[in-house]
Amino acid sequence: MRILVIALFFILLFSLNHGNAEETVRIGLIGLDTSHAPAFARILNDTSYEHHLPGARIVAAFAGGSPDIEASAPRVERFTAQVADYGVAIVPDIGQLVTQVDAVILTSVDGRVHLEQVVPVLAAGLPVFIDKPMAASLADVKEIFRLADEAGVPCFSASSLRFFPELQCAIRDTSLGRIIGCDVYSPAELEPHHPDLMWYGIHGVEMLFAVMGADCSTLCRAHTAGTDLVTGIWADGRIGTLRGMRDGKGGYGATLFFEKGVQKVEPDGGTLYVHLMKEILHFFRTGLSPVPPQETIAMFAFMEAADVSKKQNGAPVPVQP
Repeated sequence: MRILVIALFFILLFSLNHGNAEETVRIGLIGLDTSHAPAFARILNDTSYEHHLPGARIVAAFAGGSPDIEASAPRVERFTAQVADYGVAIVPDIGQLVTQVDAVILTSVDGRVHLEQVVPVLAAGLPVFIDKPMAASLADVKEIFRLADEAGVPCFSASSLRFFPELQCAIRDTSLGRIIGCDVYSPAELEPHHPDLMWYGIHGVEMLFAVMGADCSTLCRAHTAGTDLVTGIWADGRIGTLRGMRDGKGGYGATLFFEKGVQKVEPDGGTLYVHLMKEILHFFRTGLSPVPPQETIAMFAFMEAADVSKKQNGAPVPVQP
């Protein structure tokens, strides 16, 4: 009931602020240390882009950056310049940003800073999408959702890999009966300040949970320098696996096992962010998250449990959201 009330409130709010739900939504970006930032700006601000989405515009951004992460600090200047080229105003702090926008996309590549950065957004009552990873710990994820619920502000997080059409069509396909298992694969580079899978393996985890649901009960993890293989057993006895790759040619994909057949799907990498942005814009206009908080929490419990299994030489461990 609380979620429905919040959703109805945001539908009314955007209607009042913008005349109707299709008027321009002003969006702010927090964190310009990832290629996602200029990609999102191109989709929303470049009307000549073949995949441009109307109805929203990124109008302000705060650069941020983490000096102790190799994939962050050296890239801030370059991505800030690219975002500014799309007509986005670069502001000196989050406090100024929230006064200029209707909604926020938190794109900081460092999950450790997300809790701190989202607090002023929630205090301003702005709906927020938090780019992957939602945080660098299960505890921070739970706290962000707690604060969002306390403030009555819609909040969600997801990887773009969850929403590619081929995967979504396979999930919804009832012609082969129910889904009885799934194997996914994705790159899984590591970063020392984040639990292993939360840095890049999260893309594969998102695909796996999109197919299998939130109720993984136990897992075990085989780990080598070049590969991870995480095998999860769901509460109803179904098995799902994640192959995280650091050696060889990378890629993304899933094999879905049904009662009456098998489907293999891979995404079109060129449009992944477009499909994600469609979900984000619908969320901003309605306040309805496409991913339940309980599922995001379950994914982070899965990733933390995978580190526990690794430390125990691959022993089965419970997944405890």
